[in-house]
Amino acid sequence: MVLGALLVIYAIVGLSRFNFKVARRHEKWVGGIVCLITGLISAATGVQVIPSVPFMQAIGMDKDELVQALGVFFTNATLALAFNLTASGLLTAATALPGAVLTRVASSHIRVGTFQFFAARGDTDGVRALADHVIARHYPELRDAARPYHALLAGVVARQAALVARWLLVGFIHGVMNTDNTSISGETIDYGPCAFLDAYNPAQVFSSIDEMGRYAYANQPRIALWNLTRLAECLLPLFDSEQEKAIEQAQTILGEFPEKFTAAYQAGLRAKVGLFTAQDGDEALIQDLLDAMAKNAADFTLTFRHLGNAAADDAADVRAQFTDPAAFDEWANRWRARLALEPQSAAERKAAMAAVNPAFIPRNHRIEAVIAAAVNADDYAPFEELLTVLAKPYEDQTQFAAYADPPLPEQMVTQTFCGT
Repeated sequence: MVLGALLVIYAIVGLSRFNFKVARRHEKWVGGIVCLITGLISAATGVQVIPSVPFMQAIGMDKDELVQALGVFFTNATLALAFNLTASGLLTAATALPGAVLTRVASSHIRVGTFQFFAARGDTDGVRALADHVIARHYPELRDAARPYHALLAGVVARQAALVARWLLVGFIHGVMNTDNTSISGETIDYGPCAFLDAYNPAQVFSSIDEMGRYAYANQPRIALWNLTRLAECLLPLFDSEQEKAIEQAQTILGEFPEKFTAAYQAGLRAKVGLFTAQDGDEALIQDLLDAMAKNAADFTLTFRHLGNAAADDAADVRAQFTDPAAFDEWANRWRARLALEPQSAAERKAAMAAVNPAFIPRNHRIEAVIAAAVNADDYAPFEELLTVLAKPYEDQTQFAAYADPPLPEQMVTQTFCGT
């Protein structure tokens, strides 16, 4: 399970296109230690569950920075400074599993839940002190704002909107989006049961604790707004002494989330399908593709990756992702007509699409395979090879082409856990 978490860190770092320079942006980092405590074997299901404190990771760092780190796994939310397997492992109810201590640092561990802690006690002074600290640490440009607490809420709204858009664009499902796992700094944290989509399904859920689909792939923007509304509730006493006025002001700021998310998400989708400009009808065109993908069990990652080849009139690989290739053909006729309205060459378009559509993601079945090799055979070679692949997710690594393949039916992983 520890290996799985590290693979996800590695891949998400590479998948991000947001350039985040640690040395220049943060002079101080707060450290934390995650101790993976135990593992239990479920007698009823036979599925291994690790009830650990979830790892804190993020989407938000240029992949080249990871390579420069030479084995130090970090993102814009966390930096793993040390990773050591314990000598004796951890004793569980059924068997002994390798244990580990992961040392991490982050820009801060302040979440919406941190504000709720003080607000629930009626501690307005505590909320104000925390808000002042957050502004000084994460939003210093707001220090001299006419209404700094309003500006703080607006800043968190903007960052969360951009963050969740990036999640959806790479098929990422957080898995446990409660308020205590929503970072004020706009970084992805505490996503132990996370996973990436294989076949595109807007209602996809992997987390074992999400029985009702609250945190399903397509529901993540709505949950983000729900969490931001809880933050706004905490800040109301700082907005205005009259509650009705404070609520109205908060609602105005929260109302900006849908537009900001949609703008970021649609811009990302246009890039994924090779559009360089925005025109009327683009959103409907792209939604038609997503609908066809859902109906035809098309692999999310490979469909977009191979679409770049289709832009150069080689559609065989992308058609193969659809149970009914004719569904793609119908859409592709309209797509090519839209492409014809732009001057870029097929080669230019393909290169641009390859830069935003990864070829490799940390697929669940691959993670399970390397975990099994390490735990059952003390063989870390598969793990090291998978890390090598995931270090360059946007590159066509022909020698590792099999790592791009979706799982076979018998390889599918349908549930993830907080320690996965």
